[in-house]
Parts: sequence; structure tokens; C-alpha cells
Amino acid sequence: MVMDYFLSEEEKMMVETARTIAIEKMKPVREHYDETEEFPWDIVKEFAQADLCGVYIPEEYGGFGKGIMGLVLVVEELCKVDGGISLSLAATALGTLPILVAGNEAQKKKYLPDIASGKKLAAFGLTEAGAGSDATGMSTTAVKDGDYYILNGTKCFITNGGDAETYTIFAKTNPSRGARGISCFIVEKGTPGFEFGKKEKKMGIRASSTRELIFNNCKIHKDQLLGKEGHGLMIAQATLDNSRPGVAAQALGIAAGALDEAVEYARKRVQFGQAISSFQGIQHMLAEMATEVEAARALLYASARMIDSGTDKRTSKESAMAKLYCSEVAMKVTTNAVQIFGGYGYTREYPVEKMMRDAKITTLYEGTSQIQKNEIALNLIKESAAKGK
Repeated sequence: MVMDYFLSEEEKMMVETARTIAIEKMKPVREHYDETEEFPWDIVKEFAQADLCGVYIPEEYGGFGKGIMGLVLVVEELCKVDGGISLSLAATALGTLPILVAGNEAQKKKYLPDIASGKKLAAFGLTEAGAGSDATGMSTTAVKDGDYYILNGTKCFITNGGDAETYTIFAKTNPSRGARGISCFIVEKGTPGFEFGKKEKKMGIRASSTRELIFNNCKIHKDQLLGKEGHGLMIAQATLDNSRPGVAAQALGIAAGALDEAVEYARKRVQFGQAISSFQGIQHMLAEMATEVEAARALLYASARMIDSGTDKRTSKESAMAKLYCSEVAMKVTTNAVQIFGGYGYTREYPVEKMMRDAKITTLYEGTSQIQKNEIALNLIKESAAKGK
């Protein structure tokens, strides 16, 4: 039982649908996908059939029109059972958001309906080996050649890489201009010169593919440019303002799932002749875990509602706060869940060790916790300066 956030009937329906898929379809196979590291295509089909793939996409493009809040609710519920399998949906949202943020009408009509229906997945290509937290350090280039651009370079750690069909790729169109020389492009799988490199073997979220993208004289039409030349970094920033609550929802879901497992185990595990839930030490751990999960949920939902309100101000600070707090709570709660399970928690007989492994990535991708703190502090300082004028 969680606090009442006064969700609409449609929102409640989405949550219930996601919960049913998570329990009936994902839970029986989550161990299999963690072990094999296969991409969960059969579950992706379940998401598509249940109309979950387009919850955040406007209705005019075939989506459900429920914005970031809709995405957050679905991702949280799915991640209570498995954070890796669910990432196919969440990472597609990340790859789609640049089109929603900066795409023209023709681009939206071309790409969004197939993504909304689940026919195609998307991916977001920003990170490079030498450009992680500092996106301006990227070396991928896009050189104008008549009506085309020629892409060269490599992206790494790309979620859904190789399995997605639609990629939003950031490259330097004018390296001399630094941050203002980056542009964003839509690149389709199968384009000559676009290939995939190694698939990473990871600590957690193993059901999610993480691959290298390689561009070797990859020729794309100028119509695949998103927004204007040089606006790529602004598109990336606007995308992350909208997408970080999705990572926060993943973290929250993992934490909530671990809490549920810990409470159930504590009720049934007997030591010294009584259930360990009767021991005050365990009770205090559970109480802290539950309070932190609920606080994270309140912050996340508030940030998602703010984004969907259409506010004129950027939501960088609020998105960063949600991502920071939810991811840190996920690590703390999953670690404590393993502790409550004791030695059993360290084995693969129970799911909490996997939840702990899956939780860690939420403190790293789409900006580390330290980058989120930088973002929050920078905005606080700007707000203070504005008040002082």
C-alpha cells in the first residue's frame, strides 16, 4: 500500500496493466534473461500488445498522450519486478524524446507512430569513450556534403544498441564552435556505414543490450537533422530534463520491489524462535526503507507533473533532484534488503542480489549522481542571482 497520489482512472489502468505484465509475464523469466543476457523480445511484444510503448507519446502520433507521468508510472511498476527487461521500454523513450523535443511535423509523423505501437524501438547516442559526463568532448563528426551529412565516429554504452531501429545521434557539425557546434540526427538501423560494435557484459540490467555504435562514412539526408545545426547540445539538455524522471522511476521501482521482498521475507524467516520481523533492528531498517521509498516517489511524481504542466521554465533542477534521490535510495534500499535476507540474500536463490546489481546503474547513466548535484547547485545559484537583481 502506497500513499494516495490521486491518479486518474486512465493512470490507474496503466499501472494495473503494467503490474499484470510484470507479474504474469516478466517474473517467471527474469532469472533466465539475467543469466543468458538475451534481449527480451517476447516481453517487448507484450508491452506493445498492451499499448504501453506509447504512453508518453501524443495521441496524434498513435500514443496514449499521458506524458512523462504516464512513462514514470509504467516504468516504476515494471521495474518492481525487473529493471533490466523494463529498460527496453524506458530506453526507447530516451531515444524518442529528441524527436518529440525538436522534430518537425514530418519527422514526428514518420517515426513516432511505429515507436508508439511498439513496432520499433529507439536508442539515444550521446556517450563516447572520451566523452561521458562531458558531452562537448565528443569526437563523432557530421560533415555536410550537398543534401547529405557524412557521419564518422563511435558511440559507446548505448542502451538498446543493435536492437533498436531508430537512433538519435549527436555529432559535431562545426568542431570549432565547441558546445554550439553539436547537432542531432535521426539515423536508421541498416543505413550503409552504420554498424554495431561489441556488446557489453555488465554487472546488472543484463536483459538490456548495451552496444557500441560505429559510423564509417555513414551518409544520411539533411532531412534527418533534428532542429537546426548547432542546436544539438540544447536538444540533449532538454531531452535529459524530460528523461531523467524515467531513470528515477526505474530506480524507484527497483527499490520498491526490494522493499516488498524484504518485508515478506522478514515475516517468514524464523530465528531464535520467532520471525525476524519481530526484532526492532529489522523493524527500523524496514521503516527507514519504506519512508525513503515513499519520499522518493513523492519527489518523482512532483517532478513529472511539473514537466507535463507545460511550464516555461526548464526543469533541470527538479529532474536532477528526482534522479539523484531515487537512484541513491535504490542503492541503499537494495543493499539493506540483501542485509535482511542475510546469507541467502547474497545468493541467486532470491531476487534481491539482482535488484542490488540492477540498482547501481541508475546512479551512473544519464548523468552520475555527482553530475546531478552539479546541475542542482548550478540552478540554485542561478535562481538566487535572479532574485537578487
